[in-house]
Amino acid sequence: MDAQPTPTRTRARLAGLCLLAAFFAVSGEARAQEHYQSGQPVTPVYEGWEKNADGSFNLVFGYFNRNWEEEIDIPAGPDNRIEPGAADQGQPTHFYPRRTRFIFRVRVPADFGRKEVIWTLTSRGETLRAYGTLLPEYFIDKLVISANTGGAGGAGGGDPELHDNQYPELEVEGAPTRTVTVGTPVPLAAVAHDDGIPRVRSMAPSVPGVAAAPAPNAATGLRVSWFVYRGAGTVTFDPEQITEWEDSRDGANSAQAPGWRTPPVPEGNRWTAHVTFAEPGTYVLRCQAHDGALPVAKDITFIVEP
Repeated sequence: MDAQPTPTRTRARLAGLCLLAAFFAVSGEARAQEHYQSGQPVTPVYEGWEKNADGSFNLVFGYFNRNWEEEIDIPAGPDNRIEPGAADQGQPTHFYPRRTRFIFRVRVPADFGRKEVIWTLTSRGETLRAYGTLLPEYFIDKLVISANTGGAGGAGGGDPELHDNQYPELEVEGAPTRTVTVGTPVPLAAVAHDDGIPRVRSMAPSVPGVAAAPAPNAATGLRVSWFVYRGAGTVTFDPEQITEWEDSRDGANSAQAPGWRTPPVPEGNRWTAHVTFAEPGTYVLRCQAHDGALPVAKDITFIVEP
């Protein structure tokens, strides 16, 4: 498994993922018209594998919440588990509507070979699984990720500048674990920098000729946003954060929404916000920096007391 896929195979994988995105978009629109706003299960998705410099591999997963609006919480355990090994291996427990890609990674050793990692989700009476393997056709790299996160969904793998694109740099201010109280606004701050690739612009349709393509205006340019990765209570952000799950509805604060534009970078590249928790519990908030093609994230744990 040390051999990398050929460029032709990689391009085919990229094209296949773009077509899969189009399929999800079309079927998602159809489900919305059928009033599947809620009540549907969450499907785990295996996105592919990456090779690390030390010879190990990352198995990369995402999910498809088949509801148009309903957010679902599935605590780590029997209904949200990774196998083999500990049930909790850092997977999300709070699931936003529709499609969220490349959300977490499971690192496996260099000698992983033909084994597999299974992510199982049970929700709304259905048990669904994603199987992570090192099959060559599931190899992914920066171009594949770019083609499926909104940036190169329009710029596509054919945009030459994306070959040189690097992940943004992100630093979150404050401790990685914080104790706060219910109802008290908590300040959040993060500093992010980018290499300016891809250039700031609105993007063309992600799949030319497909009327229901999910990203008619997916925008590039550095942005930073917070969202709930784990935790079942009501969480409110001020200002409203950019929606990082795929939301193509008119007026949505999302890179996939028609007419959406990346907000300007704040002074000093420092993004600030406040978060308020309505119920006690333990939450994980994810801060994500995105240049319109490649995302990078850091997680902060909040212990919320009454």
